[in-house]
Amino acid sequence: MEPLPPDLLESMRRVGALLQSGDLRDAHDRLAELVAQHPEAVEPLRLLAGTKQALGDIDDAEALLRRALVKDPNWAPTLATLGELLLSRGRGDEAEPLLQRAALRMPQAALALARHYNGAQRASEALAIVAPFCAVENAEVELVTQHVTALAALGRHEEAIAIYRRRSEISPSSPAAAHALAIALDAANRHAEAEQVAHSALIRGHHTAAACFTHARSLIGLGEFDRAEAALRDCLRQNPRHVEAQNHLARLVWMRTGDATQTTAMLDQALQTFANDDTLRATKAAILQGAGDARGAYACLAEQAGKPQAAPALLVRAGLAALEFDPSLSLALAERALRASPANEPAKNLRVASLLGVGDAREALAQTEELLSHTPDDQYLIALQTTAWRLLDDPRYDELCDYAQLVVPQPLQAPAPWTDMAGFLADLKRSLDRLHPANGHPLLFQSLRHGTETTDDLARSSDPVIQALFAAFDTPIRQYLAQIGRGSDPIRRRNCGGYRFNGAWSVRLRTSGFHNNHVHPRGWISSACYIDLPDSIATSSTPEGCLAFGAPGVTTTPALPAEHLLRPEVGMLVLFPSYLWHGTVPFTGDRARLTVAFDVLPDTHGKNV
Repeated sequence: MEPLPPDLLESMRRVGALLQSGDLRDAHDRLAELVAQHPEAVEPLRLLAGTKQALGDIDDAEALLRRALVKDPNWAPTLATLGELLLSRGRGDEAEPLLQRAALRMPQAALALARHYNGAQRASEALAIVAPFCAVENAEVELVTQHVTALAALGRHEEAIAIYRRRSEISPSSPAAAHALAIALDAANRHAEAEQVAHSALIRGHHTAAACFTHARSLIGLGEFDRAEAALRDCLRQNPRHVEAQNHLARLVWMRTGDATQTTAMLDQALQTFANDDTLRATKAAILQGAGDARGAYACLAEQAGKPQAAPALLVRAGLAALEFDPSLSLALAERALRASPANEPAKNLRVASLLGVGDAREALAQTEELLSHTPDDQYLIALQTTAWRLLDDPRYDELCDYAQLVVPQPLQAPAPWTDMAGFLADLKRSLDRLHPANGHPLLFQSLRHGTETTDDLARSSDPVIQALFAAFDTPIRQYLAQIGRGSDPIRRRNCGGYRFNGAWSVRLRTSGFHNNHVHPRGWISSACYIDLPDSIATSSTPEGCLAFGAPGVTTTPALPAEHLLRPEVGMLVLFPSYLWHGTVPFTGDRARLTVAFDVLPDTHGKNV
């Protein structure tokens, strides 16, 4: 791009000041004048598109960016801005080549592309994009985060730690290098060391919003929730639009109070300043829905979603809320999003669930089959497909949801050095109880009600009792893989004989507690292991406390009941495909219902990690 003439450069500086102050409307009007006065200039055109996008005029923003691209097809900022806009509209296929070209010269484009790849579980591609940018000293912290995320998704946690530990050793006085190491340690669940390293970066003057957030994450992992909450508030004072920090803070406040007003207070404060920020508003809606207020979540977005040029992502978020109480409304929102962005995958998924809700199983099935042709291992889509089959009396349902063959309970054996299960489970209960807050509320965005869930990945716990539990899981998992065998269906075709853990947690339900029906979208094989149970579950003549399979977690017309019940026993491990709808029947009793659950994915090396 040719250098800007001095008068235009000065005008652009004044526009920059307007943008910095948040005066979008004045900046827009001034940029429109500059575009008219300097029709040959690309950068005013690009910035005008940015202000239109911020003001909600997405179609005009895209048109202006395409005009700018015609003027200079190689201007990386235009390539990046258009690519990011297309990603926001769910048009990844169009966005990727633009961002790939821009990423050769712009770290910001590489960051947007890496986030997209990591979000789509394309870790190898994310790694290829960000690794060159992270090979230099003082790499941008957002790029480091994506680099570590990609390595972690590939099971290469120790490699990430080694890279950033070397960097920190080479530059021992660099708090930025310490921060990067803390990110890698936290991703590997080495929270104690991560907290120390992050704290050292902070006290050495690296007191950024990102460093406060990393410190908070490590504190959450250690269960130091009060200190974590303080660190998140520190982060948000510096950057109120840090969505992940807003999310984490909301989870902590909800866990402590169970009060939606307190939970969203910092978000409400940010929205007073950034009223047009759809991402912040959608974050608040998701939190309200996670707290059980789907109607409140929809109301939070209704005005913005009613605008003709509402962003597809906002329409989908509103539709997800509406899906819980009015599938016809969620269907309309999904179809509006698809008219604006025909390739938008979340909108397609929402449309399928909404079709099941309004009773159009045939169209839902056709749409699901098309989606599964692109992402055949998406467990949520498989669940929607089997639900459509069940509504249509399709015999394929009985093959994929053969509960007698695929839901397998097995008794655990006491691991060494314990000689009996009673002693092992008593020690295990003490270890797990320490991880559950005494009077906590359920985590946001989880299926459980009237109970608590641990926040750390138990499969990576340093507690020797919990480590022994996961060692004890090995034999029953391998027996399950041998029992189901190999085949062409979604669970058997991935059976290579090996596995790796992909997240593990503990749930403690109180009396009247239950799990809503759900699936594990990114799993393969899921589980429930029973550590302690109320006596009433074993002696009851009713299904209370049972693990129930088959009732969908989305509204269907007609409604579909559970088809398979399994009564839990202490010391029992149940394994089943992650795509099976499952939930828990409420129970009564003085003791809590304490369980451990995990997901596993195939491991082609034939070992668990």
